[in-house]
Amino acid sequence: MTARWCGPTLAPLARPKARGQGAQALGLSRGGFSAKVHVNVDALGNPLRFILTGGQAHEPIAGYQSEYMIADKGYDAQPFRQSILERGMTPVIPPRSNRKAPHEYDAHLYRERHLVECFINKMKQFRRIFSRFEKLDARYLAFLHFADALIWLR
Repeated sequence: MTARWCGPTLAPLARPKARGQGAQALGLSRGGFSAKVHVNVDALGNPLRFILTGGQAHEPIAGYQSEYMIADKGYDAQPFRQSILERGMTPVIPPRSNRKAPHEYDAHLYRERHLVECFINKMKQFRRIFSRFEKLDARYLAFLHFADALIWLR
């Protein structure tokens, strides 16, 4: 006769490792091997959240909910504009110069994009942000939040 223990099974303490560079928000872009930091700011230029993607990835707007989506000419693609409209947001994106049928946009509201640019310039004062010494995306994102807290405390 053999004895068997019928207790609860132990769950693994750590999640399984995701392998590859895509899991670490690294990828090739026009500037080389890098990552993109997507920033969402409020009306005062205070950051609300960061999203890291590989350098080759397009803009993630999943989970964003706002009245307007303000972006530069680089995001003037019809599929991207359509996805913004499907989410109930108004795109404020100037048309590219080579567009055959330019669309209208609110130029006065587009001027508010400088809030994001000013915040990015504040973040670039931290050497660790613009050079990304960390390989792991969780550590890089943690340092982004740390630098953000230092900016808020100024």
